[in-house]
Amino acid sequence: MILAGCNNTANAPEDTPRSQKIEYDSVAAAKYGADDYGMKKYVMAFLKSGPNKSASPEEAAELQKAHLKNINRMAEEGKLVLAGPFFGDGEIRGIYVFDVQSIEEAEELTGTDPAIKAGVLEMDLLEWYGSAALTALNDIQKTIQKKGITE
Repeated sequence: MILAGCNNTANAPEDTPRSQKIEYDSVAAAKYGADDYGMKKYVMAFLKSGPNKSASPEEAAELQKAHLKNINRMAEEGKLVLAGPFFGDGEIRGIYVFDVQSIEEAEELTGTDPAIKAGVLEMDLLEWYGSAALTALNDIQKTIQKKGITE
C-alpha cells in the first residue's frame, strides 16, 4: 500500500542533498491534525448521477451555480478540503473530501447541496485516511486561481 505523505527523508543518509532532507515540524503537524505518519481521517464523498434527470437546461444551470456556491461555502467553513468533477460522462460525477470526524457529519453537509436536494446528484460516503496537509489546500488554491469557480 502506498500512502501519500510517506516519503519523509528526515533520516536520509548524510550524502542526500539538503533540498531532499525534510525535518519534522511538530507545530505544523498539530496545526493540520496529523498523526505520527502525517495523516488523518477524512470522509470522502463520491458524487453520482441522481435519479432526477428531468431538469431543463436553465434549471440545470441554476442548480450547478447553487452547487458551486455551496462548495465554496463548505470550503470557507473549513469542512471541505477537496472537491472536483471527473472528466467524461460516467455515473460517478465527482468527489468531495470532508474534514469531519464522522459519516453523519458529512451527511449533514451533503444535505445542504442544492443538486443533492433536487435529486440531480447523490453521494456515497466513506471514511478515508490521507495526508493531513490536505487541509492547507484551500488556502493554497486561493493564491493560484485567477477566477472563482462560480464566475
